[in-house]
Amino acid sequence: MTPAIPRLHLHLLGGFELHLGDDVLPITIGPQRLAAFLALHDRLLPRTHVAGILWPEVPTRRANANLRAALWRLSPACRRLIDVSAHDLRLASGVLVDLHAAAPFARRLLDRSERCADDDLSRAAWQFSRDLLPDWYDDDWVVMERERFHQLRLHALEALCERLTAAGRYGEAVDAGLAAVRAEPLRESAHRVLIKAHVAEGNHGEAGRQYELCRHLLLDELGVEPSARLRDLLLSRRAHRRSHA
Repeated sequence: MTPAIPRLHLHLLGGFELHLGDDVLPITIGPQRLAAFLALHDRLLPRTHVAGILWPEVPTRRANANLRAALWRLSPACRRLIDVSAHDLRLASGVLVDLHAAAPFARRLLDRSERCADDDLSRAAWQFSRDLLPDWYDDDWVVMERERFHQLRLHALEALCERLTAAGRYGEAVDAGLAAVRAEPLRESAHRVLIKAHVAEGNHGEAGRQYELCRHLLLDELGVEPSARLRDLLLSRRAHRRSHA
C-alpha cells in the first residue's frame, strides 16, 4: 500500500508557520503574505485583484510582477499550497488551516442550542489562546481580519468559561476566564464570567478580588465604575451566603 502523502497545515494563529507533517517548511515573506491572504479569503480570486491588494502602492504592472515573483519563490515542497491558473488563484483545497477550524468551533460554543462534547471543551482554550498573525501590522487586510477573530475568540472564551462552569469543571473554567481577561483586561463581561466561575466553586474571596481588580482597571483606564450588573452579581452572592450561614 502506498503511504499517504502528509497534508500541508497552515498556522495563522499565534504567527505564520507552514507544516508538512511534523516538519516546518521555510517560506519567505512574499509567499507568506500571499498564502495568508488566500487563506483569509477562502475562494477563487482573480490574480489582478490579489496583486492589487497585496501591493497597493505600486502600478498594476509592477504588482502583477510581484505576484509572479511570490509564486516563483515557493519552494518545491510548498508548490501545492496554492492552486494557480492563468487568471485566478486560491489556496489549495487539501491545505489544513487552523483558523478555518477555530472560527466555526467558536460559533458552536456561542450557540447555546449546540452541545459540545467534553473533548471539544478540553481543547478549546488552546485554540482561542492566540490572535491571528499578531506581529503583522503593515497590511490593512490582516488588521481587519485579526480584529474580527479577536472579538470572536473573546466571546468564545467567555462562552467556554460558562460551559465549563455549568459542567462543574471549575479549574478549566477559571483558566478560560483568565485567558479572556488577559486578552482584553478592560472587558467587563470577561471579568463577569470569571467571577461566576469563582463563586460557583465557592471561592468568594477570589470572586471579590477579581471584582476589585476589574473595578480598579476600569477606574484607572476609563474613569468609570463597573456596571450595576456586575456589582449586583457580587452583592447577591454575598447576601445568599449570609442567609445560609
